[in-house]
Amino acid sequence: MQPNDTARHEGPDVEMQNPVLEVRNLKKFFHTKLGPLKAVNGISFSVRRGETLGIVGESGCGKSTAGRAVLRLVEPTAGEVIFEGEDITRFKRDRVRAFRRDAQIIFQDPFASLDPRLSISEIIGEPYEIFNLYSKAERFERVQNLMSLVGLSTKLTNSFPHELDGGRRQRVGVARALALDPKFIVCDEPVSALDVSIQAQILNLIQDLQDRLNLTYVFISHDLSVVRHLSDRVAVMYLGKIVEITTYHNIFTRPRHPYTQALLSAIPIPKVNAKRERLILEGDVPSPVDPPKGCIFSGRCPYVMDKCHEAPPSLISTEEEHYTACYLVHDQSDPIAEE
Repeated sequence: MQPNDTARHEGPDVEMQNPVLEVRNLKKFFHTKLGPLKAVNGISFSVRRGETLGIVGESGCGKSTAGRAVLRLVEPTAGEVIFEGEDITRFKRDRVRAFRRDAQIIFQDPFASLDPRLSISEIIGEPYEIFNLYSKAERFERVQNLMSLVGLSTKLTNSFPHELDGGRRQRVGVARALALDPKFIVCDEPVSALDVSIQAQILNLIQDLQDRLNLTYVFISHDLSVVRHLSDRVAVMYLGKIVEITTYHNIFTRPRHPYTQALLSAIPIPKVNAKRERLILEGDVPSPVDPPKGCIFSGRCPYVMDKCHEAPPSLISTEEEHYTACYLVHDQSDPIAEE
């Protein structure tokens, strides 16, 4: 089964006026013996209502931390997270609790994120108990409807997580995230722990639910081929920063940043004897405790210039709906930008 590519939102289906989510200079540092570990180091982006923003990058680039900081599952060190016009970083405890009804998360590991002591119906219905919503009969009916919505047989109502395969467990996680009718969902690598055939089923489910319920997603993944089937726009992260953000079409047909091009060149081609020029990156990813003074990618970039070591390039508009943090592109002398 292949992910359905027709569910991607374009044109009038996406409300272009006011973003449902706007992140401004978000930072999240962790204290270590060597100094602050800059997991997320000043990122900014917005997400329109009904849109999917994909965030991609290598393991350790900060993308999952960014998603959790947006929801205040980890407390941001600095920055603003504007949700429907309000800065949630300033919310007190009671207001954060109310915010949880509007914003949810689908976790990466569908087994670790489910309480093994609870049945499937108890897991899906737990949000109703936490918020003291509905009668017992109403909760049962809503859980049954959610199970049907995500493709789970109601025969599994009294089953436990260890009795299900990975795909069904992730469907339980999706149903739980939908229980409170959220407006915004962070999908934190929701298919990376699943077999490829099951991945396609879950991706199709996530797309179908967005169309039916007008959901807004931030979809986090290390796999560009997965993001391609879901995202309206894609942000590429490296070492805690966004180095490129644009439409999914531009990312796959006209990538501007050398790091984005290296990621794209690593995607396997499902054809016999098919060849693609590989952009092999040399060297190791720098430590987020001691990032480079200039461009964070300068130590691995094959096109590095002297000024790349002096000051970090800003993420600026290089063409319509295309933002890049790279001096090669800023100077309009990028020898690798042309097809």
